[in-house]
Amino acid sequence: MELLTTNNVWMMICTALVFFMHLGFAFLEIGLTRQKNTINILFKNIFIISVGLLLYCLVGFNLMYPGEFNGFLGFAGFGLDAPLTDSGTLDLAYNEGYTYWTDFLFQGMFAATAATIVSGAVAERMKIGPFMVFTLIYVGFIYPIAGSWKWGGGFLQTLETPFYDFAGSTLVHSVGGWAALVAVCLLGARIGKFKNGKLYAIPGHNIPLATAGVIILWLGWFGFNGGSVLSADPELTSLTLVTTCLAAASGGVVAALVSAIKYKNLDLTMFLNGILGGLVGITAGADQMSPTDAIIIGAIAGAIIVFAVSLIDRLKLDDPVGAIAVHLVCGIWGTLAVGLFGKLAGGAQVLSQLIGVVSYAAISFISAFIILSILKKTVGIRVSEREELEGLDAHEHGMDAYPDFRLNEQ
Repeated sequence: MELLTTNNVWMMICTALVFFMHLGFAFLEIGLTRQKNTINILFKNIFIISVGLLLYCLVGFNLMYPGEFNGFLGFAGFGLDAPLTDSGTLDLAYNEGYTYWTDFLFQGMFAATAATIVSGAVAERMKIGPFMVFTLIYVGFIYPIAGSWKWGGGFLQTLETPFYDFAGSTLVHSVGGWAALVAVCLLGARIGKFKNGKLYAIPGHNIPLATAGVIILWLGWFGFNGGSVLSADPELTSLTLVTTCLAAASGGVVAALVSAIKYKNLDLTMFLNGILGGLVGITAGADQMSPTDAIIIGAIAGAIIVFAVSLIDRLKLDDPVGAIAVHLVCGIWGTLAVGLFGKLAGGAQVLSQLIGVVSYAAISFISAFIILSILKKTVGIRVSEREELEGLDAHEHGMDAYPDFRLNEQ
């Protein structure tokens, strides 16, 4: 009982840290975009976590953890049904690490993250109504079905060499990243981003706030990865926090250096996204890596960020916060890195990791394309030119985030 209590308290602390990450995402997104769209972005972030938890309670948790099923799709029923003893009390033998209720809440915090990734990528030009509908479907159904393939004991877990994703480089970050890519392609770029074939930067209105957001996310990742140990095991949790922190640090430093060499300036936003890229990169194998492995994985992720952002710009895809480069590209890298570094390194593991990457690419890309294409053809997904130029806050919310500090913006 004492061990269960210790493990359960640790898991609840990690749950709180992952919840805190949503503030980090909100700060990052509003900081890297223009002030006239601040209320819109904040509304979306609050909507995602609120509705995400409700949906995960009603259907998502039992879609993701259906018990015995065919490996692709299963459902254990609507709502939460905690295991009880014959006397009617909560069965504490449900899991040696934590209770049923803690399990639900910790996993529920992960569920909303996939839609939050999309929120940043589509910032400043997507109608909020269609975004809310997309969130309902993607978080309520697509994410938990995809999650069941590995974490629910599905077909990826039953491969001869099981696919491995410790805390969600693919299951969370790439699932959100693929949807972000689809959304950006269907929406098109913001007005003024590309003119006459040339790229024009659209600066964010509050870089200090974006920096605070990244620091909050870095802190929250201690819960994201540390909680994925699923116990308070002192050795494994300590190692996981060390590898997580080192990958973040090396990702940021290398992104800043590569960016400085490539663009001849010290770009803070590239440094920030390098930190996030390192965090995403280590997430798939944080419990399997040595400190040196983590530094290398983070460093490669940091370099990837710089070139991925450049490639996305050359393809004329407009991602205001770098979500595709961070969550999709570095998510894929981190997943493959499991087979290249650490305790699981080997050809068989690389093949399993590739199968996992392709499987999640298929369900995420196809489902997001279907949902967003239907919305685009029916109600439309992009705001009008006037609404975009004047700001979504005024037109979709009738509010101003900074009523006493108006700036002239295009």
